[in-house]
Amino acid sequence: MRIEPASTLQPAGTTLPPNETCEALARRLSAETEGEVLFDAGSRGRYATDASIYQIMPAGVLVPRTERDIAVAIDIARDLKVPVLARGGGTSQCGQTTGAALVIDNTKHFRNVLELDVQARTATVQPGIVLDHLNAQLKPHGLWYPVDVSTSAQATLGGMAGNNSCGSRSIAYGNMVHNVLGASAWLSDGELVDFGPLATLGPRATAIAQHVHQLALQHRSDIAEHWPKVMRRVAGYNLDIFDNQSEKPYTADGSVNLAHLLVGSEGTLAYTRSLTLKLSELPRAKVLGIVNFPTFHAAMDSAQHIVKLGPTAVELVDRTMIELALANPAFRPTVETALIGKPAAILLVEFSGADKAALLPQLRQLVELMGDLGLPGSVVEMPDEAPQKNLWEVRKAGLNIMMSLKGDGKPVSFIEDCAVPLEHLAEYTDGLTEVFARHGSRGTWYAHASVGTLHVRPILDMRTDGAAKMRAIAEEASALVRKYKGAFSGEHGDGLCRGEWIEWQFGPAINEAFRAIKNHLDPIGLFNPGKIIDPPKMDDGALFRFAPPTAPKPYKRIPLTPVLDWSAWNVQADPVTEVTTAPGTGGDVTGGFAKAVEMCNNNGHCRKFDAGTMCPSYRVTRDEQHLTRGRANTLRLAVSGQLGPDAFTSEAMHDTMDLCVGCKGCKRDCPTGVDMAKMKVEFLDHYKRRHGHTLKDRLVAHLPGYARTASHFAWLLNLRNTVPGAAWLGEKLLGFSAKRSLPEWRSDTFWRSHDKALFSSKQDTIAAAQAGRKAAVLFVDTFNGTFESENALAAARVLHAAGYVLHTVEKAGGHHCCGRTYLATGMVDEAKKKAGALIDALLPLAEAGIAIVGLEPSCLLTLRDEALVMGLGEKAVTVSQQALLFEEFLAREAKAGRFAPSFKPAGKPILLHGHCHQKAFGAVTPILEVLRLIPGAAPDLIESSCCGMAGSFGYEASHYEVSMQMAETTLLPAVRKNPDAIVVADGTSCRHQIADGAQREAVHVARLLDGLRV
Repeated sequence: MRIEPASTLQPAGTTLPPNETCEALARRLSAETEGEVLFDAGSRGRYATDASIYQIMPAGVLVPRTERDIAVAIDIARDLKVPVLARGGGTSQCGQTTGAALVIDNTKHFRNVLELDVQARTATVQPGIVLDHLNAQLKPHGLWYPVDVSTSAQATLGGMAGNNSCGSRSIAYGNMVHNVLGASAWLSDGELVDFGPLATLGPRATAIAQHVHQLALQHRSDIAEHWPKVMRRVAGYNLDIFDNQSEKPYTADGSVNLAHLLVGSEGTLAYTRSLTLKLSELPRAKVLGIVNFPTFHAAMDSAQHIVKLGPTAVELVDRTMIELALANPAFRPTVETALIGKPAAILLVEFSGADKAALLPQLRQLVELMGDLGLPGSVVEMPDEAPQKNLWEVRKAGLNIMMSLKGDGKPVSFIEDCAVPLEHLAEYTDGLTEVFARHGSRGTWYAHASVGTLHVRPILDMRTDGAAKMRAIAEEASALVRKYKGAFSGEHGDGLCRGEWIEWQFGPAINEAFRAIKNHLDPIGLFNPGKIIDPPKMDDGALFRFAPPTAPKPYKRIPLTPVLDWSAWNVQADPVTEVTTAPGTGGDVTGGFAKAVEMCNNNGHCRKFDAGTMCPSYRVTRDEQHLTRGRANTLRLAVSGQLGPDAFTSEAMHDTMDLCVGCKGCKRDCPTGVDMAKMKVEFLDHYKRRHGHTLKDRLVAHLPGYARTASHFAWLLNLRNTVPGAAWLGEKLLGFSAKRSLPEWRSDTFWRSHDKALFSSKQDTIAAAQAGRKAAVLFVDTFNGTFESENALAAARVLHAAGYVLHTVEKAGGHHCCGRTYLATGMVDEAKKKAGALIDALLPLAEAGIAIVGLEPSCLLTLRDEALVMGLGEKAVTVSQQALLFEEFLAREAKAGRFAPSFKPAGKPILLHGHCHQKAFGAVTPILEVLRLIPGAAPDLIESSCCGMAGSFGYEASHYEVSMQMAETTLLPAVRKNPDAIVVADGTSCRHQIADGAQREAVHVARLLDGLRV
């Protein structure tokens, strides 16, 4: 475990302890705590970054299980003189959670509500609880915690307190500091101290309060002169608890609460054990007005007038953000509902309260106000909750949408949350826009117009001249902030990128007062050194994730020949127009693979547990390693040589990629487009070339090839599921779990049993289409053709009965295959051959405009995904444009009036589980639309992530337990809860999981429709 120390001349918090000290730390933590001790290079690398531009390797990582683990770890670290860095979701945008320290991850085990007092509206929570998870527990009581940050699905309360987070509705509820009532925290000497109202303090806390009070008195004139008077000020320490300077006092009665000293301290003063929070009544009604502006300046100038109407939020989305959201298929339908023409900017203006009827007049007042301001007809009124929620989700994804820009240049966070008084907002934004232009960049604006805090990030390439431009822009921006009497740090904290500006903001005297606070609470500098006090320079290239050529260790990609085509990512973008160069011109020596990996900006959206698929392995393990972000970071470190030679194809990398089920949830859910499923295909091919394929790999990969022959011996092969000991032997020899049944082989495959009368020749089908008749190609995959032929036959009968001329592609001695099984086992060359043959067979039909209709989502959608990056050329594109799932085709045809069959009622509730790939391609809605063609049907969609089977994944002994945990999170409980429901699942592995886990039969939608035909 060799850990190379950095230069001793580095700033505080950036230099690793000596190697022997780190080794001693690892030994003692392993011996004296019950936590997970992670000191390998990959684990440290995964905790070296947050959502900022910085990267600092930690000494090691501890994932504690008990409070005793944390207390002991603090004692050990103090003994060994190793800094301690408390970490939540790792979503900080300024580098607060990066440092050469022992990182302690609170998120896995410290995520509980310790006490809830509904009458008093208070809750005491552990620091690792996620905001959305807390609010889910509060909702039944009609309460919520109103500091609603955009990262609420992954932000922890401990991290929010460390940052003094704010959120979209701070104009109504205030910042974190306004909503914290108390804190319990360890000091660096190990004492556990309660922080709260002055009258409740113990001896140690009282001494701290007296010290801070004396500092406030001593610096009263400096505080009055230099302290920003805006509510959005989060820099430094809250010395003003004894001399209020905020336009919104920290307490309603003006009293002092010492817990507010810890809020915004970025983990530099103490280690939080628990927080006591002030809760608010959950608004029972909301209305939203979306104001469309012809110019950005008009939007900024109007904000000061709009806030006088008493909204709970006024949020900005500029034209660039609108365009990026429109380009995202998940967001486009929602954004379109908010637009009138092509506005330069929109403001989301929300009013909330107890009664919707009372809010509607406020919405009308907004319409009237905009008319008075010369913008009649500019407001989209949105009184209903569902579309409001959808639009707020797009707004919350604003940062991540912005970061989806391809190329090395990225919007960089360093002046993104300056806050100025509203009356100066338009002038400030105009001035900053001019600054960007002078430095060859421009900014994308969004966020909190209600309180004068707009998030803006100029596009800079930190690998080249980004640092110099960053410095110049920051200096000019600071002059504007001072001119308009604002705050340089208004929401996201100081960290590494704004720490050096604290003295500029407050002056040397107050900066020394901050140092005195730090020295009093943490005299040995144990907690998160280098933040707030003695920070490094913001443009120190040695601390960048993508270190420039001038840094001691510049960022370099290791040449790699990819097996998939990643050229779409191998581009550069113009920092002003954001127009990208042609694919393959970006200069990436990995052909674009590294650039695709580097799209992960560490925002942590993959840590969410709400609706959506991403990331099923994290949902059951809660391990950073088994997370889209964790995998992307490990891949990035490997392909840049930071984990040593051959790291990309190492066993450690295999362990990191192993639990990726290829669900493609990140393809849709990740706002920056990190497609980990495709990256795993790339990785597996390289890994297997080095290490070889197992017998299990070959059995899975070549299944389409031997399925026809094997089906002749169905009775023999099926003995595996019935003969005692056979399953056990199969697990020992092949690695398939003995706890899992295998698919039943059958001799009556589709290709042997289908009614020839249902199908026409290729020539007749093309001729029918050319004559204007309804025609389709039924692509029958290995699984529905071999193991569940009734699905393919049902689909054929439904289509034939509806008047479609049908064709199905076959070949001598077998059937065509999409290559999916080969992709799943790291055989891309073989997959290319199979997919190529299928595409060749389908091409004439596709060129005739005939839809290619598939039953198995993972197979059909391969034609719309991986087949496009296997070098198969334009013919793959042509086929992909005609490839539709069965339900997609029926939904399309029904809307066009070409599919209007008669069905009888199902007579039972219908429960739908969407296949992961259906979700990734937006193909779940069509299933619901088709099911609603059944009289009286009201299908209920199970809000589930991956079922856990994921092709062969869930059959493998090494994955069985994780597979079942995935299924038990939502899917199987929902099925058991509805014993009388018809369960519809279009994925063959999904149906198998439901059968194994809930002992219920799930059916393909084709079978259900066929059975209900009149």
